[in-house]
Amino acid sequence: MLGFPCLLWLLAVTFSLVPRVHPLATEDFEEEKEDETPRSPLPAVLCDYDRCRHLQVPCRELQRTSPRACLCPGFSSPLQPPSPPRLGEVHVVAEEGSAIVHWCAPSSPVHQYWLLLWEGSGAPQKGPPLNSTIRQTELKGLKPGVAYVVCVVAANAAGESSLPGAGGEGPEGTSGPAFGPCSRLAVPPRPLSLVHAAVGVGLALALLSCGALVWHFCLRQRCGCPRRRARPAARPVERL
Repeated sequence: MLGFPCLLWLLAVTFSLVPRVHPLATEDFEEEKEDETPRSPLPAVLCDYDRCRHLQVPCRELQRTSPRACLCPGFSSPLQPPSPPRLGEVHVVAEEGSAIVHWCAPSSPVHQYWLLLWEGSGAPQKGPPLNSTIRQTELKGLKPGVAYVVCVVAANAAGESSLPGAGGEGPEGTSGPAFGPCSRLAVPPRPLSLVHAAVGVGLALALLSCGALVWHFCLRQRCGCPRRRARPAARPVERL
């Protein structure tokens, strides 16, 4: 058997090989507890999306590029034709024979837009296709003093938006309802045309006046006009 000194030496070597356990401080325990508690995610906000903004980036792309989670407005199913857009302000430039048309996107997926322009009855003039970010465009070649009907149409893979009373001769009742896809467009006469009209009316009145005077003198010479007889001169009074 081993002696007592050898047993003590073995015990000392054994305890020296066992790692010492450091007691956890209170602060370390609190930090670990805080790390284990789940953090609530930041609340989602609305994406910076405006239906009426020109060159507006689609909301799905805003969601992908936004550093913070954002929400898009509700949209209808892409398997359905889009709802009619809302036609906004129409600014007419009579001097150039043009108009700036602005509209707002519907609550539907849209691939492209185009404009329809009616001049009286008959088939409309269809404008070029515009991509889904466009919210305004310019109409050119408008005639002064002519009334038009303009409509904006949205389209996707399922079809195109409807027009109020769409038929063979254009939409009916475009003066209402408000905030629809169509509106009446009246181009006023150009200011230069008004000046020409005023000058023409003045010349016509001057010619009529001259003609009336000539006719009056000719008629007087043909028919004659009784002349007044000259009164006899008064005789001087003789004084006595």
